[in-house]
Amino acid sequence: MMTRPRIALIAHDHKKDDIVAFATRHRAFLSQCELLATGTTGGRLIDEVGLEVTRMLSGPWGGDLQIGAQLAEGLVRAVVFLRDPMTPQPHEPDINALVRACDVHNVPCATNVATAELLIAGLTREAEAGN
Repeated sequence: MMTRPRIALIAHDHKKDDIVAFATRHRAFLSQCELLATGTTGGRLIDEVGLEVTRMLSGPWGGDLQIGAQLAEGLVRAVVFLRDPMTPQPHEPDINALVRACDVHNVPCATNVATAELLIAGLTREAEAGN
């Protein structure tokens, strides 16, 4: 791998088990990346998966916006944001701003496990090719 891609990992409360399972499946690749996460998600990835993660604030306290700011500066390669579409979020405007920033800056953003799997497969192939 030429450079360590910076990947943001975020999950709503009802999706935290899913992101831990996802990270566990892809631990070998993710351990070669620079990882960012919102507070609680990052804590679980550190404690349960053993990954090295830079933790931002919790999402409702501005963590999504912190990640969005780094993304806008070109510092984030991809986002895995496992959203809970069935539960209203108090910080919905922040969530929308982060997803919009991904669209504006052409940064891949997976919002469910199926797209996250495809995203990681693509990043893994890219890393193996030395890009």
